[in-house]
Amino acid sequence: MGARALPFGVGAGGRWSPVGCRMNSCLLRLRLPPVLFLFLLLLATPGARAAGYETCPEVQPDMLNVHLVAHTHDDVGWLKTVDQYYYGIKNDVQHAGVQYILDSVICALLAEPTRRFVYVEMAFFSRWWHQQTNATQEIVRNLVRQGRLEFANGGWVMNDEAATHYGAIVDQMTLGLRFLEDTFGSDGRPRVAWHIDPFGHSREQASLFAQMGFDGFFFGRLDYQDKLVRKKRQEMEQVWRASASLKPPTADLFTGVLPNNYNPPEGFCWDMLCADRPVVDDPHSPEYNAKELVSNFLQLATAQGQYYRTNHTVMTMGSDFQYENANMWFKNLDKLIQLVNMQVSVSALWDLCCRSLATSFLSLEQQQANGSRVNVLYSTPACYLWELNKANLTWSVKEDDFFPYADGPHMFWTGYFSSRPALKRYERLSYNFLQVCNQLEALVGPAANVGPYGYGDSAPLNEAMAVLQHHDAVTGTSRQHVADDYARQLSVGWGPCEVLLSNALAKLSGSKQSFSFCRDLNVSICPLSQTSAQFQVIVYNPLGRKVDQMVRLPVREGVYLVKDPRNKTVPSRVVELPSSGNPELLFPALVPALGFSIYSVSQVSVQSPKARRLHSRPQKPRSPVLSIKNEHLRATFHPDTGFLRTIEVLDRKLTLPVSQAFFWYNASTGDQQSDQASGAYIFRPSQPKPIPVSHWAQTHVVKTDLVQEVHQNFSAWCSQVVRLYPGQRHLELEWTVGPIPVGDKWGKEVISRFDTPLRTLGFFYTDSNGREILERRRDYRPSWDLNQTEPVAGNYYPVSSRIYITDGKMQLTVLTDRSQGGSSLRDGSLELMVHRRLLKDDNRGVGEALLESGSGVWVRGRHLVLLDTASEAAAGHRLLAEKELLAPQVVLTLGRGRSYHRRAAPRKQFSGLSRELPPSVHLLTLARWGPDALLLRLEHQFAQEEGSSRNLSSPVTLDMRDLFSTFTIVHLQETTLAANQLRARASRLKWTPDTGPISHPTVPRLDPASITLQPMEIRTFVASVQWKEDS
Repeated sequence: MGARALPFGVGAGGRWSPVGCRMNSCLLRLRLPPVLFLFLLLLATPGARAAGYETCPEVQPDMLNVHLVAHTHDDVGWLKTVDQYYYGIKNDVQHAGVQYILDSVICALLAEPTRRFVYVEMAFFSRWWHQQTNATQEIVRNLVRQGRLEFANGGWVMNDEAATHYGAIVDQMTLGLRFLEDTFGSDGRPRVAWHIDPFGHSREQASLFAQMGFDGFFFGRLDYQDKLVRKKRQEMEQVWRASASLKPPTADLFTGVLPNNYNPPEGFCWDMLCADRPVVDDPHSPEYNAKELVSNFLQLATAQGQYYRTNHTVMTMGSDFQYENANMWFKNLDKLIQLVNMQVSVSALWDLCCRSLATSFLSLEQQQANGSRVNVLYSTPACYLWELNKANLTWSVKEDDFFPYADGPHMFWTGYFSSRPALKRYERLSYNFLQVCNQLEALVGPAANVGPYGYGDSAPLNEAMAVLQHHDAVTGTSRQHVADDYARQLSVGWGPCEVLLSNALAKLSGSKQSFSFCRDLNVSICPLSQTSAQFQVIVYNPLGRKVDQMVRLPVREGVYLVKDPRNKTVPSRVVELPSSGNPELLFPALVPALGFSIYSVSQVSVQSPKARRLHSRPQKPRSPVLSIKNEHLRATFHPDTGFLRTIEVLDRKLTLPVSQAFFWYNASTGDQQSDQASGAYIFRPSQPKPIPVSHWAQTHVVKTDLVQEVHQNFSAWCSQVVRLYPGQRHLELEWTVGPIPVGDKWGKEVISRFDTPLRTLGFFYTDSNGREILERRRDYRPSWDLNQTEPVAGNYYPVSSRIYITDGKMQLTVLTDRSQGGSSLRDGSLELMVHRRLLKDDNRGVGEALLESGSGVWVRGRHLVLLDTASEAAAGHRLLAEKELLAPQVVLTLGRGRSYHRRAAPRKQFSGLSRELPPSVHLLTLARWGPDALLLRLEHQFAQEEGSSRNLSSPVTLDMRDLFSTFTIVHLQETTLAANQLRARASRLKWTPDTGPISHPTVPRLDPASITLQPMEIRTFVASVQWKEDS
């Protein structure tokens, strides 16, 4: 990001490449002396030491060592699309061409053997790699082997940490790290996580990095108040204890804050995009500035070193899309290093043949004699981390996170938690569809890829989903046309997965059907069900245990007969939507674990009895109390306002007054305190008190034996359905917002707020990337005394899946269907931002207001509301969040298919498991890993001390030998979380926290008959399998 700042190509093999020509020409232009040329060739030949810490440069133990990290930060979409950035298109918008950056860097590295460079984004690097000749690829492999080209982080993208779900983070990191492992082996494995641009940092992200085997983590963005305090305390580097459940050091991660975000120090930016003066070291030139630059650098290095505890400090020499002309950067860095260190290298001697530096050297020698103790070197994040580790210090420990982030007073980056809610939902739906695609590809094997419907493939959607995790994608902080392109990539990725599902379902069901995927069910559109009198509904369940699901499909008016897989009639009803009059068919489906059930639907009459409407209020309500209920819950509504008033849990005798309504904050465009406006990144309301969308709601009530609903209409652009199904222990609130009116020239940020009398004492709780729960406290930061400048925005936190408040006895939890911003701004209250539409840019580089066009202006979503005792609440919200994330996938057919093959018997129900998983175990990943291999992740989804009376926080032991029904596990290997290292061989640097010594247990022997999961533990396996013939 600047102001802070698809399927990719296949391998080119040995074909001609213009990159290869440029590579050769850059070598020719060097015109090196024969001896030096032979020396460089020797350095670039195979056989050098393996990349890692052992290839790091030497340092001076009695000096301040300044590690110069040459790097580029390449956003995978922001002001331009991914392809526009890669190819260098639309440079009038932003000058950036990633392919040229990589071309130029490789040439520059070959020109001088001491140079080093760091690269991060595999979405770009993998595309560039596949376009190179074999010769160029071998050159790059050698640079990687020597540690001169180092990969940091190594994910497909540098993912966001607020709006992302942990499952998608793991997937995108796995994709990038696998590319590196397949291409470079252990030489290319990153040792350091590198998140220099995301806008705040989550504790779960650090936990995931630790479980992936990273030795350390460096980031750039830190709250301005936090940074000042850390500098004074010398706590810019510490150990982050990133899990309250996993035993240290499993989730401990050494973490460092970079001194200048990720940019070069002022006056030392030597890119073609910069305006700083280059190093002029010719004392006869009127532009000579070497002495001044060195003096400034020494002062800067000394001052910076005071904030860190060792005799090492780091400077990031690069920024957004820099090094397109890498020679500019490296030539000046070469000079800086030589001048500061006063060491005559081969290059300096060569320069001396052409010019005299004697006068300059004398003055610099005098400077060193006067007390300069600075050593400058080309380095990398890993080499810098290695020196910190060798210092053998004791480090302070952090246990919370780095949210929310502010870069100045009144400048809280909490708006992007909610920006572009339609894209955020599409990303979450695509995660669900990708997991279904992965699972069926794994369960069926090669027949899922090549079958009667063509070539099916999970890779395009996997790559598109990985791109969406980028910190300017799912965040909603790109320009509009880039957001449209992100959605396009997801849509393109769905296609090959739909083919794969068709192949897999045909084989598993034994019948070739014309499968129909209804992508627009959220707006009640499904052409097949709306035009057919007879059809079949395949409900696939991606969870490891059976689920019951109420299926809703748009249909024609009439009466329908629904039969289950055993040909038994199941209850069904047609409900007419009050808002549109369109009919929807409802019926309950029971679906086995990791499998499907097929239901048959037939229309038996074109006339349908209307569902009972108990109340129809075209005007302000003045009626008796409204209520909806099932065997577990009752929700009542205020007779005057039509708003939700009370929730009762009948079987637990809990009652809580709950008022829920919609409000909007007037977005600031700047005021006397600050000219900061609300924008894609920044949330800043003009006043702390929000404005009600309406003081009352027009209501309609629908009651049948399969559903009870209260339809609330608050305004022309805001409505909601409060819904209860039989057996449901939560209240479902389906809201619809948009287009938000801005004709009054007021930007609006819309919230759903729940008010209760609970005494919460300023505390509330949010999830971290959908996994562990963090305690929040209003107007408070655990790390420093907060000077609160924005009482609303400064108390907003990312909510990936849930937020709750509790008084210690009763707990109200709200689950979301996408990432949103949320808070509790007064005791007993919680709120979630559902949509925002703004008229002014927030001056963080996007350059356009968040004024969405197209489908993004109108958004529909769901909040699931749970009321329970505080001791039992986790069991409810953990299992419900899992079910919401991986809701069943619905596929339709006309039901007139042909047999898959002669011996295939039709099958209307299927499970991929021989037995269900326990409720505390989640099947995080089941995916193809190779021709005869699968990737498998199992996780314990409960934290310590939250299992309630059901004991769900206890360790769980599984027998994996015959767990799956369609394949046999022949061989099982356990790996680190990202599957790029065998767990038994993986090792991490050891750090000493100030909390006392910690043990480093050995990895136990792997026994497939006894796989034990501790609370919050994820275990990852690569399984060699053999598919069964009758699968």
